[in-house]
Amino acid sequence: MPHIELSTAERKAHRAEAHHLDPVVMIGNDGLTPSVLKETDAALNAHGLIKIRVLGDDRAAREAIYSQLADELHAAPIQHIGKLLVLWRPKPKKERAEDEDRMAGPKDVKVLKYSKRGGQRPEVRVVRVLGNQRLTPGGKVKKAASKQKSVKKSRGD
Repeated sequence: MPHIELSTAERKAHRAEAHHLDPVVMIGNDGLTPSVLKETDAALNAHGLIKIRVLGDDRAAREAIYSQLADELHAAPIQHIGKLLVLWRPKPKKERAEDEDRMAGPKDVKVLKYSKRGGQRPEVRVVRVLGNQRLTPGGKVKKAASKQKSVKKSRGD
């Protein structure tokens, strides 16, 4: 598979994003092994933009590794500076199963109760509010009212 071709402006933007990143994958003296390819592929799927550190002093070998990684993983080569390589590949969309029966989960809410005397600190309580409950302005938890059902719709007219 050939690597992704990017315009100069896109490559420049990705280079700027990668500036603060730390290397995620390290390639040792054994070079490009199947396990290194697998880890690099997993890192590209998780992050999209990654830095790779290549240990070794041979510049030609680093350039070969750089182009081989870009070709085999269908990634865009962004930058090769010293022993650091930067690759980019668009992150795959995560598929989420929509659960129609899913309700709102519990929330932990802080309730502040102020003292009648001004100089006192407010009393802080953490209250767990479930999906079918609501919090009143006084800090009490009430069960939510059930929705009214239409008489006409229930009859089936």
